[in-house]
Amino acid sequence: MVVKVTNIQKPKFPVIDIHNHLRDLKNAEKYLAEMEKAGVWKCVSLDGRSADNFYKEHLKASQAVSPDRFLVFFTPDFSKIDAPDFGRQEARKLEDAVKLGARGMKIFKTLGLTIKDKSGRLVPVDDPRIDPIWAKCGELGIPVVMHVSDPKAFFTPVDKHNERYDELAGHPNWAYGKEYPAKEEILAQRNRVLARHPKTIFIGAHVGNLPEELSRVSEWLDTYPNFYVEISARISELGRQPYTARKFMIKNQDRILFGTDTAPNAEAYRVYYRFLETDDEYIDPAAGHHLQGRWMIYGLSLPDEVLEKIYNKNAQKLLSRYQDAKK
Repeated sequence: MVVKVTNIQKPKFPVIDIHNHLRDLKNAEKYLAEMEKAGVWKCVSLDGRSADNFYKEHLKASQAVSPDRFLVFFTPDFSKIDAPDFGRQEARKLEDAVKLGARGMKIFKTLGLTIKDKSGRLVPVDDPRIDPIWAKCGELGIPVVMHVSDPKAFFTPVDKHNERYDELAGHPNWAYGKEYPAKEEILAQRNRVLARHPKTIFIGAHVGNLPEELSRVSEWLDTYPNFYVEISARISELGRQPYTARKFMIKNQDRILFGTDTAPNAEAYRVYYRFLETDDEYIDPAAGHHLQGRWMIYGLSLPDEVLEKIYNKNAQKLLSRYQDAKK
């Protein structure tokens, strides 16, 4: 099959990548060079760990390379969930991180899925011990990038019926059997947090962790005004449903952010640009992240006003809330 191929070197508008991992700090100069080649204005590293005070090292190293091109988000240390006054202690560390330059918080998928307290009980996403931390994010005016659960296929048997068999065969530890909580249970815990903390902005990683059902994600966006989503590592899901995805992106254009979950690489960024900006057909998305399924994807050809919001305006709006909260 021969189809049109559009090569986009740089996006129509500057990009803020809200979801990345720059923990390998010695590569910061390389990352910045790739961002320059790809028209990426700012990149958020979600690796500012509270554990061992790593966030201080990460902030220092990132700011040494560029004080404004790299942003660091803080991550709570849930290994201390049983400590007296855990929530308030971590909230104080978060406040310290923000004073040093952190501009958001990240929750990894282990919450609700594998983290246990000393009783052996899984710590749910809506555990009340975490409430002071969610509340502090709202008080400080910083967003929370929240990754809960994983793709639907990861919760089903890894057999010939699993549409992401190749990916799971390569990463067998990504599959969750019956000993893990159900995906729906974890999403419900997340939604209870959204409802309980309306003054805190939450960004649902990976299209709210349910790109396979965009109608439900759209319902969540309608229900929770403090909920946003980003598209990192999910263009393979969005691009195989181009009509539905285009309608979803246009309807929710004020609530969607750009992200990749891929270390800054110009060619990976360009796969995203081609998907969002063109009407190209049968695009191989693997170079944008890694092989996730055997299918190809189709470009959305989004209007310029929608592109600009997704590329940077929505992120700027959320990141600027910190300045408003200081006043």
